[in-house]
Amino acid sequence: MDLDRSVPVWPQVAADLRRRLDAGEWAPGERFPGTVTLTAEYRVTQSTVQKAVVQLRKEGRLRTVLGAGSYVMD
Repeated sequence: MDLDRSVPVWPQVAADLRRRLDAGEWAPGERFPGTVTLTAEYRVTQSTVQKAVVQLRKEGRLRTVLGAGSYVMD
């Protein structure tokens, strides 16, 4: 994915992750990739990925379990 770095990056990452969730890349209940994995994949900072994940959590697409990671919601 080509990111437009002239504007905030985290909404672009969130949009791509949303698209991938909608496409069924991860099944409901499945563990969502961790921030380290997504940081390497998108070539962004961990804080950028964390902001994107927080947004997806606010939308009800993910749930996060402390110490266990994030999971795809039904």
